[in-house]
Amino acid sequence: MRDNAQRASTLLKRTRPFSRVAAVVALGVVVAALYWPIVVKLVRDWWSDPDYSHAFIVVPLAIGLAWAHRRELAQTTPSPSAAGLAVVVVSLLLLVVGTLGAELFLTRVSLVGFTAGAVVYLLGWAHLRLLAFPLILLALTIPIPAIVITRLTLSLQLCASTIAEWLLSAVRIPVLREGNVLVLPNATLQVAEACSGIRSMTALLTLALVVARFSDSRWLRRTVIVLSAIPIAVLVNGLRVAAASIAARWFGAAAVEGMLHEILGWAMFLVAFVLMVACARAIGAHAPRSHSVSP
Repeated sequence: MRDNAQRASTLLKRTRPFSRVAAVVALGVVVAALYWPIVVKLVRDWWSDPDYSHAFIVVPLAIGLAWAHRRELAQTTPSPSAAGLAVVVVSLLLLVVGTLGAELFLTRVSLVGFTAGAVVYLLGWAHLRLLAFPLILLALTIPIPAIVITRLTLSLQLCASTIAEWLLSAVRIPVLREGNVLVLPNATLQVAEACSGIRSMTALLTLALVVARFSDSRWLRRTVIVLSAIPIAVLVNGLRVAAASIAARWFGAAAVEGMLHEILGWAMFLVAFVLMVACARAIGAHAPRSHSVSP
């Protein structure tokens, strides 16, 4: 009897990995069936919308980070939770509502929620903890609803033009600001939607999340590092508009068009990234570092 019990236990242990693999394969089939059209449309939006073109870098990074945890995932004992099923059900409801209402944002959020819920339901919270950071990165590649972007873009345009006006006045360059339009003695510059800084802000927030993840183990300090990307992005975008205005003042409006405009944008984004990293180091220098970095 003992031999039979041991054999049954050994057989059960051997079949468990296969059952988990079968569950993962079944999950992949379900996700492909439900979300394939949504994923295709999302990739097209990444390609056509410059504000989210960084997704083509973020997605491979998220996959690589998840792959880096493969040994920990394999060694972690599965502890399925029924709470994951509730998350899956809510995510499917979001998918239905988003599909019926033609709301792309809800359907895309549903994909992330469905994946997280399925991990908890099949494997447990410990596995989700290991995959949380890659999932957060993927969530940041979902375009924000247009109504929110419109309001945010207008506010950023006004912030950039206001900062530029203050800086131009500080260096004694005559300027008159009318909303998001800067009137110089020899040129009139408009802070258009493309110059609002929303593109650099979304990219910088993603980079700030990565820097915070690997530079500090304390959640409060990680949060501060990520949030610091917002004022840095706004300030640097104002500097960019001011720099463009100075160039237009001395060399004419042609100095801020075409390739020169793109180069200035990339240079200022590099400045913003350096400032954000410096901010992260300054925050980390005020307390002793932990010996381990939690995911």
